[in-house]
Amino acid sequence: MESLSGSVERITYYNAENGYSVVRIRPSGRFPAANREGLVTIVGNLPVLCPGERLELLGRWTRHPKHGSQFEVEKCEQTLPATVAGIQRYLGSGLIRGIGSRLAERIVDHFGSSTLEIIENQPQRLLEVPDIGPKRTHIIIAAWQEQKQVKEIMLFLHSHGVSTNLAVKIYKTYGDSALEIVQGNPYQLARDIHGVGFKTADRIAQDLGLSSDHPSRIEAGLIFTLNEMSNDGHVYAPQETLIERVTQLLEVDASLVPPALERLAEEDLIRSDRIPIPSLPRGEEAGTRGTSDSTPRGIAEPRADYCLPAIYLTPFYYGEVGVAERLRKLAEPTPQESRRQHLSIPAPDLSKEQQQAIRNALMHPVSVLTGGPGTGKTTCLKSLIFHLESLSIPYALASPTGRAAKRLSEAADRPASTIHRMLGFSPTKGFKYHPENPLPVEFLVVDETSMLDLLLANHLLKALRPGTHLLLVGDVDQLPSVGAGDVLRDVIASGSAPVTRLNAIFRQAAGSQIITNAHRINCGELPVFPPSPHRREGGEGQGDFFLFPAEDAQKAADWIEDVVCNRIPQKFGFDPVSQIQVLAPMYRGPAGVTALNQRLQERLNPPLPGKPEKSLFGQAFRLGDKVMQTQNDYDKDVYNGDIGVVHALDLVEHTLTVNFEGRLVSYDWSEADQITLAYAVSVHKAQGSEFPAVVLPVVTQHYIMLQRNLLYTAITRAQKLCVLVGSRRAISIAVHNNQVAQRYTALDWRLRER
Repeated sequence: MESLSGSVERITYYNAENGYSVVRIRPSGRFPAANREGLVTIVGNLPVLCPGERLELLGRWTRHPKHGSQFEVEKCEQTLPATVAGIQRYLGSGLIRGIGSRLAERIVDHFGSSTLEIIENQPQRLLEVPDIGPKRTHIIIAAWQEQKQVKEIMLFLHSHGVSTNLAVKIYKTYGDSALEIVQGNPYQLARDIHGVGFKTADRIAQDLGLSSDHPSRIEAGLIFTLNEMSNDGHVYAPQETLIERVTQLLEVDASLVPPALERLAEEDLIRSDRIPIPSLPRGEEAGTRGTSDSTPRGIAEPRADYCLPAIYLTPFYYGEVGVAERLRKLAEPTPQESRRQHLSIPAPDLSKEQQQAIRNALMHPVSVLTGGPGTGKTTCLKSLIFHLESLSIPYALASPTGRAAKRLSEAADRPASTIHRMLGFSPTKGFKYHPENPLPVEFLVVDETSMLDLLLANHLLKALRPGTHLLLVGDVDQLPSVGAGDVLRDVIASGSAPVTRLNAIFRQAAGSQIITNAHRINCGELPVFPPSPHRREGGEGQGDFFLFPAEDAQKAADWIEDVVCNRIPQKFGFDPVSQIQVLAPMYRGPAGVTALNQRLQERLNPPLPGKPEKSLFGQAFRLGDKVMQTQNDYDKDVYNGDIGVVHALDLVEHTLTVNFEGRLVSYDWSEADQITLAYAVSVHKAQGSEFPAVVLPVVTQHYIMLQRNLLYTAITRAQKLCVLVGSRRAISIAVHNNQVAQRYTALDWRLRER
C-alpha cells in the first residue's frame, strides 16, 4: 500500500448508509495524478469528513475508465486543520451545530490559529467573540463534545458497516458510555435503537469474537425473529416455526433454541400458550360476504383436540388476553341496554340494513358495521349520532390515525380524534384514561377499525367503563392493520358481536367508476375501462378511472412520471405534490416506492442554487419535499402515515422542520430516519387516508404483492380520480388472488372461549 496526506477540499459524494465517499483533497506535495486545480480524488468507505480537515491515508492508486486516477483508501486517520484558512473552512462546513460560515469567519478572525485549541480547552472564551451570547456558546460547546465522541465511536463502528447517522443516534442514546455498551453487548443496540437491526449487531458481536452458539446470540435471535414476525402482523409464532426460522437465521443447531426460550420466559420477555389450530386455513376470511348478524363464511372452526405451542412477546400475550377479556366484559347485559330494547328507529331514508346497524349499535354493547365505499356507512353514522344526541347519550368518535380522524370529523360534522389523543396519551405519563380513570362516555364509535392493531385496541378497551357501547366501523375487505393483530376480522370471526354488512351501492355513488370498479374487484371481477370518445394516446377509460398500459416496470415508471407531472395536472388541474398520490405495492424495482420517489423528486422538486438540501440516512431532503412520518413519535405528536412538506432545513442548527397540515414539527438530523419521501408511498402506509387523485402501478414484476385486498385498498384511497398504470394480466392476477396472508392471531378463539 501507498501513503497519501493532504487536506479535504470538497466532498463530491457521500453515502450515509455505508460511508462510501468520493472526496477531493489537496495533497501535501505535488502528484502527477492531480487535476488542473492541484486536487486528487480519493474514494472508499470513509467517516464523515469536512473541508479543511487533514487526512493521513493508506491505500492504492487505481484508474477509473471514466474518472481517471483515484486513490482507493484502506485506512484513514483524521487530524484537525492547522492553518487559519483550513480552520475557518472546517468550522464553517456545517460539522458543528450552531456554527455557520459567517460565524466561523468571526471566530477565526478573533482567535486565529489558536481557535480549535481554545474551543477544546477554554470554550467559555467564545463569549469574547462579538454577538455570541451564553446560549449560542452552550450550543457550540455541546456540539463540539458530541462530534468528538461520535468520531471516537465511528472509529470502532465504521469497520462494522454502521453509518455515521446511526453512530450519532447511538451516542445520543448512551452518551459517553456508548463505546463501552457497544463492545460489551452489541445486541443491546438492536433492542434500544431504531434503525440498528439484529444483523448489524450480530456482525459487530462476531467481529468481537462472540461464538456463534453463545446464549446471548440465541436469545437475541429469538427476540429479533419474534419482532420481525410482529412487523408482518403476527401476534404469536408457532414454536416449531419460530425454532426453524431462528436456526436458519443463526445457522445453529435447533437443540440450542428451547433452553434459550426457557431463559427468556424466566425473564418474562416471552410467554407461551397452547392454541387450537383451525382445521382449514383462514384464506377466504377477508373477502367473505357476511350478512347482517352473521359470521363471515369461510372461517374454519378450531380443532380443540389439536393445539400447538405458541410463543408470544409478553406485551402481545397480555394484549390479546386483555382484548378478549374486556370485549367479553363489555358484552355483559346492563340496565341501560334493557331501557333501549324497545327503541324505534324512525328513519325512512335509511335502508333496512342501515336501520338494523343502528338498532344493533343501540341495543348491543359491542357491534360491528362493515361495508365498502358508497354503501352508506357515513349516512348510517350520521343517523346514529342524531339518535345519540336526541337521547342525550354522551359519545365520542375516534380513528386510529390523524388523517382518518380528520375524514371522520368532516363526514360526521362532529369532533373526532385519534385514539391516542382521545385517551390523553403522554410519552412520560402514559395514558390519561385507563381502568381507574375511564373515558366519560357511554357510546364510542371507532372508524377505520381494519387499521386497529392489537396493542392499541387493548389500551382503548382498558379505558371503557362497563356499560359503554362500542361500535366498530370499517371495511373488512381492506388490508389489515400495519401493526400486529387482525382485530376487526377476529371480532367478526368469533361471532361474539352482531355484524351488519352494507352491500348496496347508493345511487349517488353508482355513477363513480372508482366505486363501481372497487366493488367489482372485491367480488372477483375485473375492473372496466369504458372507451372514451376523446381518448388521448396511451390511456384507456373515462370519467374518474383510467388505465395506461405498460407491460414492464420501467415502462410503467415512465408513464407514472408523465401522468403525475403532466397529464393529470393539465386535464384535471390537480396539484402534483399536494393532490396526487402515487401508491405502489412494493419498495423495490423501477416502479417501486424508492425509485419512484427519487424520480418524482427530481421532476417536482429539483435541486436549485440556494435551495437548502441535506442527505440524511441515504436520502436527500430538500426544501419543499413531500415527506411521510414512518413511526409513531409521541413526543412530537406525529404518527405513522402522517404526510407533510419540508418547511425548513437549518444547516447551522442541524434541524429539519416539517409542516404537517399547519403544524410545524422539528427533527434533529439524527432523527431524520423517522421520515421518508412521500411522492410515492406503499399501499399499506396509505391506509385510512384518501387523496383527490391516486396513481397505482400494477405490473407482473410485483407478482408477490398482487392481491385482491391490496388492489381494492389502493383504489378506494382515491376520491376523484384513479389511474392504474400496468398490464391487464397483472390486474387479473391481483383480482383473482384472494388468498389473504394468514396472520398468527388467536383473538377469535379467545373470544369464543367462555
